[in-house]
Amino acid sequence: MSKRISAKYKLDRRVGENVWGRPKSPFNKRDYGPGMHGQRRKGKLSDFGLQLMAKQKLKGYYGNISEKHFEKIYVEAVRRRGNTAENLIGLLESRLDALVYRSKFVPTVFAARQFVNHGHVKVNGVRTNIPSFRCKPGDVIEVREKSRNMALVLEALQSAERDIPDYIDVDPKKMTATFVRVPEFAEVPYPCTMEPNLVIEYYSS
Repeated sequence: MSKRISAKYKLDRRVGENVWGRPKSPFNKRDYGPGMHGQRRKGKLSDFGLQLMAKQKLKGYYGNISEKHFEKIYVEAVRRRGNTAENLIGLLESRLDALVYRSKFVPTVFAARQFVNHGHVKVNGVRTNIPSFRCKPGDVIEVREKSRNMALVLEALQSAERDIPDYIDVDPKKMTATFVRVPEFAEVPYPCTMEPNLVIEYYSS
């Protein structure tokens, strides 16, 4: 597991954006970097710096993905036919924890990983506790019956903070979500600017 969980709120200030679009983000109050040197004037980033920032932002958005695992996702995106940047986003959005988060069963991507880890989710009727499990179009994700009255779940479903994207069909009453299709980059509701092309450049340079 990534060690960055304790510093998740620093990511917003490090990259200079509210990465998850949260009202409680510290970036809303302190729009400069973390640490004692955070308020120094920023110099212009090099091409490599921009690529690294784009990679850190995209990787960080999906929670506790390790560097090694994120690189494996990139390698798989390259191996597939078509646009590598689109493939990368499609693979990230096909992760079980990402779909649990998108379906609004939990409030954050970090909670989604923990929720799956603790065995609260089924895929096609089978209990699945691997956050990185790759779902396929047509797969049905459901919150286990015993877990449906958890305060975390009820609060997330009622939250008006974010919308459920079109590539997931959610039934809030049954607490099920059908993964309709692998999305294109333009369909993914990122609350800040993501640049997967720069991520591809970072790994291929």
